[in-house]
Amino acid sequence: MQNTSAESHIQSFPRQSILSYVTLFNRLTDVMIWKGDTLMLQTAVLNSLRTLLPKGQVFTDRASLIAYEVDAGMDRGVPEGVVFPKTADEVARVVAWAEKYHVPLIGRGAGTGLSGGAVADRGGVIVAFSHMNHILDVDVVGRSIVAEPAVINLHLDNAAKAHGLYFPPDPASQRASTIGGNVSENSGGPHCFKYGVTTNYITGLDVVLADGRRVRVGGRALDYPEYDLCGLITGSEGMLALITGIYGRLVRNPPGIKTLLAIFESVEQASSAVSAIIAAGLLPATMEMMDNKIINIAEPFAHAGLPLDAEAVLVMDVDGYPESLETQIAEIDSILHQQGVREIRISNSEEERAKIWLARKSVAGAITRLTPAYYTVDITVPRSKLRDILDDVNPICERYNLRVGYLMHAGDGNLHPMVLIPDPRDPELMHRVHAAGWEMVKCCVDMGGSLTGEHGVGIEKRDYMSLMHKPAELLAMWDVKQVFDPDNILNPGKLFPTPEDVSMPYAGYTTSTGELVGIAFQHDVDSENLTPTTAEEASQMLLSLSSEKREVLIGHATIPPREVLDTRPLSYATDAANTLEVLDASAVEVMMDEGYTVVPAATTVSTKPVISSTPARLRTDGLSGIKTYAPDDLYITAGAGTTLREVQDFLARDGKYLPLAAPWPDATLGGLVAANVNAPLRMRYGSLRDLLLYATVALADGRIIRTGRPIVKNVAGYDMTKIFVGSHGTLGLLTDVTFKFFTQPRTRRT
Repeated sequence: MQNTSAESHIQSFPRQSILSYVTLFNRLTDVMIWKGDTLMLQTAVLNSLRTLLPKGQVFTDRASLIAYEVDAGMDRGVPEGVVFPKTADEVARVVAWAEKYHVPLIGRGAGTGLSGGAVADRGGVIVAFSHMNHILDVDVVGRSIVAEPAVINLHLDNAAKAHGLYFPPDPASQRASTIGGNVSENSGGPHCFKYGVTTNYITGLDVVLADGRRVRVGGRALDYPEYDLCGLITGSEGMLALITGIYGRLVRNPPGIKTLLAIFESVEQASSAVSAIIAAGLLPATMEMMDNKIINIAEPFAHAGLPLDAEAVLVMDVDGYPESLETQIAEIDSILHQQGVREIRISNSEEERAKIWLARKSVAGAITRLTPAYYTVDITVPRSKLRDILDDVNPICERYNLRVGYLMHAGDGNLHPMVLIPDPRDPELMHRVHAAGWEMVKCCVDMGGSLTGEHGVGIEKRDYMSLMHKPAELLAMWDVKQVFDPDNILNPGKLFPTPEDVSMPYAGYTTSTGELVGIAFQHDVDSENLTPTTAEEASQMLLSLSSEKREVLIGHATIPPREVLDTRPLSYATDAANTLEVLDASAVEVMMDEGYTVVPAATTVSTKPVISSTPARLRTDGLSGIKTYAPDDLYITAGAGTTLREVQDFLARDGKYLPLAAPWPDATLGGLVAANVNAPLRMRYGSLRDLLLYATVALADGRIIRTGRPIVKNVAGYDMTKIFVGSHGTLGLLTDVTFKFFTQPRTRRT
């Protein structure tokens, strides 16, 4: 329901403790007026918006606005204006206007989202990108594509396929959803089991920041010497920047592909078959599951020949060289029969394939033939828990007397219970629907899963975030939001739990170090070579060192003294004797040998000391060893100080491996992540950032955060994992890392 109270508008702005919220309210009422019990933009402010862009690109009348009060989900909120920019410059102009008047901006693509991410529940202006819908370039040799945000996903993929290339992310809404929306939500789709999700194919973004600046993060190359802001903005639900250009990575279109339809007498059999195929080391391009209710909804619509009496079906694509398809199918066939499959059908033509996939991707549309509304729950568990989550979800739906069908990206552990809603205006029914959804999410999180795998948090699940994330983790995300958007202009009110007190930015907000760290504050860190053995010890050390304003160097084993890296004939400044000295290059090395940190002098030196004593050296060799090995779910967790060689030797005993390599025999996992070291295997398996599922990190203020979960599909909050890849230890200390691994190839040739 739309919340247009004064309190809701106040919640659109930052909650920094040093900022008076009376001042914020006064600033707000400078540009807004009361209309009944609602705070609305003043006429003068709206008039300035109308003159911002050419005629026909700004709408503020009620008839136009009502069309933008919803997306494809159930949340509502009427904006106070809609603008249709045609260029990045026009977007920047709108953002500069919004910053001046402190007006919320909500980016919108095609409105196909299911979590309320593009809904203006706090008022403000919708930025509709529908005119920015051009493919700007396809580089066939470099296998990349450049597009504006409103290009339809399917159109982009067709443009790639015209050159024998392929853009794998394919959400069910790909016939309507835009690539900009896909990037904002980090969308998945059936093929991400083998090929990955949207973030794995985005190498760069042109964006407009909250202050109106236009910047590019990343680009067409695969690696840049910078923080991975592209990975951080991807999946941030339009809360960190507005996207105006997208640089995508393409792969070769598989030369051969066949689709299998496996028919089962129970959902449990089908779930077991999924686990068995993965355990055998096979990697179909897709593994989708539909239960009997969904089959009977989709088949009358698509006429694909789905068996109406089947309790479950698996839809699997196998792809690769044509010569390999029969072998793949034969192995899968054998496993399916061991799991009790009733029948296997193999498509013999592209027409048959297309009909099966039309049925799968038309489920949402087909449901509306039976009921005026439905609610899709989006949860992800480790693959091995798929049968367990079904065992928990079924009783929940029965207890709340709900009609539910199950649609699953089974290969990813991504489950979509689809709740049929015959009367969305029935408050008692809607209460039962949302109560059941909350219980499903809690079960999923308790199993180590994510509260959303691909639909995003938005409005729908913002109050569920505390189920999954500790206070320190939510605060880390809030820190990121404040860096990008300190005035909370971009898509306010999304992702963070709704505050009960308007003086707080979100429910559960705290800045108390003791609450976040849960350990005693220590002052006795004297050693120059510190070796923590746990994340808690590491956070304790960093907290103490930070309080002393000590520099920290991170590395494996004993770290040698810092070397002079810049030998150019520059001036250097030191304040070793409270008297500012300017050193020539020959004196720098002497100062380094004496344990000082020497920095290039600024053009104008006005500071007091610009030099510190010898930095503390924090070793990671105590953070070593295999912590979790999950062969059924294809992931491994190890201490950041564990060497790559040790992990490869461990996995090799089970016929598995990490597609990583390093020229140094003692290279550690944490070191490879911190330096973003990639090897030629990335051409087949993706880069290090694509293989890393999450990390545990000790921050400089003593907080310990976990940046994700051991699953491929997780969009519950900002993708904090990406920002630590290639950060060289400047943002925090990695204490353990979790990678997805692969079965070793049966044959290799050079």
